[in-house]
Amino acid sequence: MSDERIAVGVDLGGTSLLAAAVADDGRVLGRAKRKTRAERGAKEIIKRLEESIREALAAASLGPEDAAAVGVGVPGPLDPSTGLVHCCPNLGPSWDNLPLADLLGEALGMPVSVENDVNVGAVGEYTYGAGRGARDMLAIFVGTGIGGGLILDGRLRQGARFSAGEVGHMVVQAGGPACGCGQRGHAEALASRTAIERDVRAAIRGGRPSIVSELMDLDNGRLMTAGIIAQAVQRGDAVVIEAMRDAQHYLGLLISACVNLLDPEVIVVGGGLTERMGDAYLEPVRAVARQHYVNQSDAERVRIVQAALGDLSGAIGAAVVARQRSG
Repeated sequence: MSDERIAVGVDLGGTSLLAAAVADDGRVLGRAKRKTRAERGAKEIIKRLEESIREALAAASLGPEDAAAVGVGVPGPLDPSTGLVHCCPNLGPSWDNLPLADLLGEALGMPVSVENDVNVGAVGEYTYGAGRGARDMLAIFVGTGIGGGLILDGRLRQGARFSAGEVGHMVVQAGGPACGCGQRGHAEALASRTAIERDVRAAIRGGRPSIVSELMDLDNGRLMTAGIIAQAVQRGDAVVIEAMRDAQHYLGLLISACVNLLDPEVIVVGGGLTERMGDAYLEPVRAVARQHYVNQSDAERVRIVQAALGDLSGAIGAAVVARQRSG
Protein backbone atom coordinates (compact mmCIF):
# COMPACT_ATOMS: atom_id res chain seq x y z
CA MET A 1 0.00 0.00 0.00
CA SER A 2 1.17 3.53 -0.77
CA ASP A 3 2.43 5.63 2.14
CA GLU A 4 0.44 8.59 0.80
CA ARG A 5 -3.19 9.03 1.73
CA ILE A 6 -4.69 8.78 -1.73
CA ALA A 7 -8.29 9.66 -2.40
CA VAL A 8 -10.19 9.40 -5.67
CA GLY A 9 -12.48 12.20 -6.75
CA VAL A 10 -15.06 12.00 -9.52
CA ASP A 11 -16.76 14.86 -11.31
CA LEU A 12 -19.97 13.36 -12.70
CA GLY A 13 -21.67 15.32 -15.46
CA GLY A 14 -24.56 14.71 -17.80
CA THR A 15 -22.20 14.25 -20.76
CA SER A 16 -18.94 12.96 -19.28
CA LEU A 17 -17.34 11.90 -16.02
CA LEU A 18 -13.78 12.48 -14.86
CA ALA A 19 -12.06 10.48 -12.12
CA ALA A 20 -8.75 11.47 -10.56
CA ALA A 21 -6.47 9.80 -8.03
CA VAL A 22 -5.31 12.68 -5.85
CA ALA A 23 -2.44 12.81 -3.35
CA ASP A 24 -2.90 14.63 -0.06
CA ASP A 25 -0.93 17.61 -1.42
CA GLY A 26 -3.32 17.99 -4.35
CA ARG A 27 -1.21 16.32 -7.02
CA VAL A 28 -3.22 14.37 -9.59
CA LEU A 29 -1.47 11.02 -9.87
CA GLY A 30 -3.76 9.43 -12.44
CA ARG A 31 -7.00 10.19 -14.20
CA ALA A 32 -9.67 8.59 -16.35
CA LYS A 33 -12.41 10.19 -18.42
CA ARG A 34 -15.31 8.69 -20.30
CA LYS A 35 -18.80 9.41 -21.56
CA THR A 36 -21.51 9.23 -18.92
CA ARG A 37 -24.10 7.56 -21.17
CA ALA A 38 -26.98 8.96 -19.14
CA GLU A 39 -29.54 7.25 -21.36
CA ARG A 40 -28.42 3.86 -20.01
CA GLY A 41 -29.66 4.61 -16.49
CA ALA A 42 -28.20 4.74 -13.00
CA LYS A 43 -27.12 1.09 -12.77
CA GLU A 44 -24.95 1.38 -15.89
CA ILE A 45 -23.52 4.75 -14.81
CA ILE A 46 -22.53 3.36 -11.42
CA LYS A 47 -20.67 0.60 -13.26
CA ARG A 48 -18.91 3.23 -15.37
CA LEU A 49 -18.03 5.16 -12.22
CA GLU A 50 -16.49 2.06 -10.69
CA GLU A 51 -14.50 1.33 -13.86
CA SER A 52 -13.26 4.91 -14.11
CA ILE A 53 -12.15 4.97 -10.47
CA ARG A 54 -10.19 1.75 -10.92
CA GLU A 55 -8.73 3.09 -14.18
CA ALA A 56 -7.59 6.34 -12.54
CA LEU A 57 -5.85 4.37 -9.79
CA ALA A 58 -4.25 2.07 -12.33
CA ALA A 59 -2.95 5.10 -14.25
CA ALA A 60 -1.11 6.02 -11.05
CA SER A 61 0.18 2.43 -10.66
CA LEU A 62 -2.15 1.99 -7.70
CA GLY A 63 -5.01 -0.29 -6.77
CA PRO A 64 -8.19 0.10 -4.70
CA GLU A 65 -6.27 -0.98 -1.60
CA ASP A 66 -4.18 2.21 -1.95
CA ALA A 67 -7.17 4.56 -1.78
CA ALA A 68 -8.49 5.85 1.52
CA ALA A 69 -11.85 6.97 0.14
CA VAL A 70 -13.82 8.05 -2.91
CA GLY A 71 -15.81 11.24 -3.42
CA VAL A 72 -18.30 11.94 -6.19
CA GLY A 73 -19.60 15.34 -7.27
CA VAL A 74 -23.18 14.87 -8.47
CA PRO A 75 -25.19 17.31 -10.63
CA GLY A 76 -28.30 17.52 -8.49
CA PRO A 77 -29.73 17.93 -4.99
CA LEU A 78 -28.71 15.31 -2.47
CA ASP A 79 -28.18 14.58 1.20
CA PRO A 80 -24.43 14.33 1.83
CA SER A 81 -24.98 12.93 5.31
CA THR A 82 -26.61 9.77 3.93
CA GLY A 83 -25.26 9.69 0.37
CA LEU A 84 -28.79 9.74 -1.02
CA VAL A 85 -29.25 11.53 -4.35
CA HIS A 86 -32.70 13.13 -4.53
CA CYS A 87 -32.68 13.62 -8.30
CA CYS A 88 -30.43 14.45 -11.25
CA PRO A 89 -32.41 16.15 -14.04
CA ASN A 90 -29.52 15.72 -16.49
CA LEU A 91 -29.17 12.01 -15.73
CA GLY A 92 -32.80 10.90 -15.78
CA PRO A 93 -35.46 9.48 -13.44
CA SER A 94 -33.44 6.39 -12.50
CA TRP A 95 -31.47 8.71 -10.19
CA ASP A 96 -34.49 9.71 -8.11
CA ASN A 97 -33.86 8.83 -4.45
CA LEU A 98 -30.78 6.81 -5.36
CA PRO A 99 -28.50 5.65 -2.48
CA LEU A 100 -25.37 6.31 -4.53
CA ALA A 101 -22.85 6.23 -1.69
CA ASP A 102 -24.03 2.81 -0.53
CA LEU A 103 -24.25 1.29 -4.02
CA LEU A 104 -20.86 2.54 -5.22
CA GLY A 105 -19.21 1.87 -1.87
CA GLU A 106 -20.40 -1.74 -1.97
CA ALA A 107 -19.05 -2.16 -5.52
CA LEU A 108 -15.65 -0.71 -4.60
CA GLY A 109 -15.29 -1.95 -1.05
CA MET A 110 -14.35 1.47 0.32
CA PRO A 111 -16.03 4.55 1.81
CA VAL A 112 -17.80 6.79 -0.71
CA SER A 113 -18.95 10.37 -0.10
CA VAL A 114 -21.27 12.33 -2.38
CA GLU A 115 -21.62 16.08 -2.67
CA ASN A 116 -23.09 18.57 -5.12
CA ASP A 117 -20.83 18.97 -8.17
CA VAL A 118 -20.46 22.74 -7.84
CA ASN A 119 -19.69 22.44 -4.14
CA VAL A 120 -16.81 20.07 -4.79
CA GLY A 121 -15.54 22.43 -7.50
CA ALA A 122 -15.52 25.20 -4.91
CA VAL A 123 -13.67 22.98 -2.42
CA GLY A 124 -11.07 22.14 -5.05
CA GLU A 125 -10.42 25.79 -5.89
CA TYR A 126 -10.37 26.78 -2.22
CA THR A 127 -7.94 24.06 -1.20
CA TYR A 128 -5.53 23.93 -4.12
CA GLY A 129 -6.61 26.58 -6.63
CA ALA A 130 -7.45 30.25 -6.99
CA GLY A 131 -9.04 30.52 -3.52
CA ARG A 132 -6.07 29.15 -1.60
CA GLY A 133 -5.23 31.24 1.46
CA ALA A 134 -8.62 32.95 1.72
CA ARG A 135 -10.99 32.56 4.65
CA ASP A 136 -14.23 33.29 2.77
CA MET A 137 -14.70 32.43 -0.90
CA LEU A 138 -17.51 32.17 -3.41
CA ALA A 139 -17.03 30.04 -6.53
CA ILE A 140 -19.26 30.64 -9.55
CA PHE A 141 -19.15 28.25 -12.48
CA VAL A 142 -20.67 29.56 -15.72
CA GLY A 143 -21.66 27.07 -18.40
CA THR A 144 -24.96 25.68 -19.61
CA GLY A 145 -26.26 27.04 -16.30
CA ILE A 146 -24.71 28.90 -13.40
CA GLY A 147 -23.79 27.16 -10.17
CA GLY A 148 -22.16 28.38 -7.00
CA GLY A 149 -20.29 26.99 -4.04
CA LEU A 150 -19.69 28.87 -0.82
CA ILE A 151 -16.81 28.61 1.64
CA LEU A 152 -17.25 30.53 4.90
CA ASP A 153 -14.58 30.63 7.58
CA GLY A 154 -12.73 27.87 5.77
CA ARG A 155 -15.65 25.46 5.61
CA LEU A 156 -18.08 24.48 2.89
CA ARG A 157 -21.43 26.08 3.65
CA GLN A 158 -24.14 23.59 2.71
CA GLY A 159 -27.23 25.21 4.21
CA ALA A 160 -30.10 23.82 6.26
CA ARG A 161 -31.39 21.85 3.25
CA PHE A 162 -27.99 21.35 1.60
CA SER A 163 -28.95 23.99 -1.00
CA ALA A 164 -26.65 26.90 -0.19
CA GLY A 165 -24.80 28.57 -3.04
CA GLU A 166 -27.52 28.36 -5.71
CA VAL A 167 -26.56 31.77 -7.04
CA GLY A 168 -27.67 30.95 -10.57
CA HIS A 169 -31.25 31.18 -9.38
CA MET A 170 -31.00 34.60 -7.81
CA VAL A 171 -33.24 37.13 -9.58
CA VAL A 172 -31.27 39.84 -11.38
CA GLN A 173 -34.02 41.05 -13.71
CA ALA A 174 -37.62 40.86 -12.50
CA GLY A 175 -39.82 39.41 -15.23
CA GLY A 176 -36.79 38.60 -17.37
CA PRO A 177 -36.22 35.58 -19.63
CA ALA A 178 -37.36 32.13 -18.56
CA CYS A 179 -34.84 30.04 -16.68
CA GLY A 180 -34.45 26.30 -17.11
CA CYS A 181 -36.08 25.86 -13.70
CA GLY A 182 -39.28 27.48 -14.99
CA GLN A 183 -38.98 30.83 -13.21
CA ARG A 184 -38.04 34.16 -14.79
CA GLY A 185 -35.21 36.64 -14.45
CA HIS A 186 -32.69 34.36 -12.79
CA ALA A 187 -28.99 34.96 -13.35
CA GLU A 188 -28.75 31.65 -15.19
CA ALA A 189 -31.25 32.89 -17.77
CA LEU A 190 -29.25 36.07 -18.37
CA ALA A 191 -25.55 35.36 -17.84
CA SER A 192 -24.92 31.71 -18.79
CA ARG A 193 -23.51 30.39 -22.04
CA THR A 194 -27.04 29.22 -22.81
CA ALA A 195 -28.29 32.80 -22.46
CA ILE A 196 -25.63 34.02 -24.89
CA GLU A 197 -26.60 31.31 -27.37
CA ARG A 198 -30.29 32.19 -27.08
CA ASP A 199 -29.66 35.86 -27.81
CA VAL A 200 -27.28 35.15 -30.70
CA ARG A 201 -29.73 32.77 -32.34
CA ALA A 202 -32.56 35.27 -31.92
CA ALA A 203 -30.49 38.01 -33.55
CA ILE A 204 -29.62 35.76 -36.50
CA ARG A 205 -33.27 34.76 -36.94
CA GLY A 206 -34.05 38.47 -36.97
CA GLY A 207 -31.78 38.95 -39.96
CA ARG A 208 -28.55 40.20 -38.37
CA PRO A 209 -25.38 38.77 -39.93
CA SER A 210 -23.06 36.78 -37.68
CA ILE A 211 -19.97 34.69 -38.27
CA VAL A 212 -21.57 32.06 -36.04
CA SER A 213 -23.57 30.96 -39.10
CA GLU A 214 -20.27 30.00 -40.72
CA LEU A 215 -18.70 28.47 -37.63
CA MET A 216 -21.54 26.03 -36.98
CA ASP A 217 -24.62 24.56 -38.59
CA LEU A 218 -27.36 26.31 -36.65
CA ASP A 219 -29.99 23.78 -37.67
CA ASN A 220 -28.29 20.55 -36.63
CA GLY A 221 -29.01 20.79 -32.90
CA ARG A 222 -25.40 21.43 -31.88
CA LEU A 223 -24.71 23.62 -28.89
CA MET A 224 -22.94 26.92 -29.33
CA THR A 225 -19.83 26.04 -27.36
CA ALA A 226 -17.64 28.42 -25.40
CA GLY A 227 -14.98 27.87 -28.05
CA ILE A 228 -17.28 29.07 -30.83
CA ILE A 229 -18.37 32.10 -28.80
CA ALA A 230 -14.76 33.01 -27.97
CA GLN A 231 -13.71 32.64 -31.62
CA ALA A 232 -16.56 34.88 -32.77
CA VAL A 233 -15.61 37.53 -30.22
CA GLN A 234 -11.98 37.37 -31.28
CA ARG A 235 -13.04 37.96 -34.88
CA GLY A 236 -15.11 40.98 -33.92
CA ASP A 237 -18.59 39.57 -34.47
CA ALA A 238 -20.98 42.33 -33.37
CA VAL A 239 -23.91 40.01 -32.58
CA VAL A 240 -21.87 37.76 -30.27
CA ILE A 241 -20.05 40.68 -28.65
CA GLU A 242 -23.38 42.33 -27.85
CA ALA A 243 -24.81 39.13 -26.34
CA MET A 244 -21.58 38.61 -24.39
CA ARG A 245 -21.70 42.15 -22.98
CA ASP A 246 -25.25 41.61 -21.75
CA ALA A 247 -24.22 38.34 -20.06
CA GLN A 248 -21.16 39.97 -18.48
CA HIS A 249 -23.34 42.81 -17.18
CA TYR A 250 -25.73 40.45 -15.43
CA LEU A 251 -22.94 38.30 -14.06
CA GLY A 252 -21.45 41.47 -12.59
CA LEU A 253 -24.79 42.33 -10.99
CA LEU A 254 -25.01 38.83 -9.53
CA ILE A 255 -21.50 39.07 -8.08
CA SER A 256 -22.18 42.51 -6.59
CA ALA A 257 -25.27 41.16 -4.81
CA CYS A 258 -23.21 38.27 -3.41
CA VAL A 259 -20.45 40.63 -2.29
CA ASN A 260 -22.93 42.94 -0.57
CA LEU A 261 -24.38 39.95 1.28
CA LEU A 262 -21.21 38.01 2.13
CA ASP A 263 -18.21 40.33 1.66
CA PRO A 264 -15.86 37.45 0.73
CA GLU A 265 -12.17 37.93 0.02
CA VAL A 266 -12.34 36.24 -3.35
CA ILE A 267 -14.86 35.24 -6.01
CA VAL A 268 -13.53 32.48 -8.23
CA VAL A 269 -15.17 32.29 -11.65
CA GLY A 270 -14.87 29.08 -13.67
CA GLY A 271 -16.31 27.65 -16.85
CA GLY A 272 -15.46 27.43 -20.51
CA LEU A 273 -15.65 31.14 -21.34
CA THR A 274 -13.35 32.07 -18.47
CA GLU A 275 -10.88 29.34 -19.44
CA ARG A 276 -10.76 30.50 -23.06
CA MET A 277 -10.92 34.27 -22.62
CA GLY A 278 -9.46 34.98 -19.17
CA ASP A 279 -9.39 38.66 -18.26
CA ALA A 280 -11.02 39.66 -21.55
CA TYR A 281 -14.13 37.96 -20.18
CA LEU A 282 -13.70 38.89 -16.52
CA GLU A 283 -12.70 42.56 -16.64
CA PRO A 284 -16.14 43.85 -17.76
CA VAL A 285 -17.69 41.64 -15.06
CA ARG A 286 -15.39 43.17 -12.43
CA ALA A 287 -16.26 46.71 -13.55
CA VAL A 288 -20.01 46.15 -13.19
CA ALA A 289 -19.67 44.33 -9.88
CA ARG A 290 -17.49 47.03 -8.27
CA GLN A 291 -19.87 49.75 -9.42
CA HIS A 292 -22.61 48.23 -7.27
CA TYR A 293 -20.70 47.47 -4.06
CA VAL A 294 -22.32 49.28 -1.14
CA ASN A 295 -18.94 49.51 0.58
CA GLN A 296 -16.60 51.22 -1.89
CA SER A 297 -13.74 51.36 0.62
CA ASP A 298 -10.86 49.08 -0.42
CA ALA A 299 -13.08 47.55 -3.11
CA GLU A 300 -10.01 46.07 -4.79
CA ARG A 301 -9.56 43.77 -1.79
CA VAL A 302 -12.49 41.72 -3.11
CA ARG A 303 -10.73 39.77 -5.82
CA ILE A 304 -12.69 38.40 -8.79
CA VAL A 305 -10.37 35.84 -10.37
CA GLN A 306 -10.28 33.01 -12.85
CA ALA A 307 -10.50 29.43 -11.56
CA ALA A 308 -7.07 27.82 -11.56
CA LEU A 309 -7.77 24.09 -11.81
CA GLY A 310 -9.77 23.98 -15.04
CA ASP A 311 -11.84 20.85 -15.55
CA LEU A 312 -10.04 19.15 -12.64
CA SER A 313 -11.53 21.41 -9.93
CA GLY A 314 -14.50 19.11 -9.34
CA ALA A 315 -12.56 15.86 -9.23
CA ILE A 316 -9.86 17.32 -6.98
CA GLY A 317 -12.48 18.86 -4.69
CA ALA A 318 -14.41 15.58 -4.50
CA ALA A 319 -11.20 13.85 -3.40
CA VAL A 320 -10.67 16.51 -0.70
CA VAL A 321 -14.23 16.02 0.57
CA ALA A 322 -13.81 12.24 0.59
CA ARG A 323 -10.58 12.49 2.57
CA GLN A 324 -12.10 14.89 5.09
CA ARG A 325 -15.18 12.75 5.68
CA SER A 326 -13.30 9.48 5.95
CA GLY A 327 -11.30 10.85 8.87
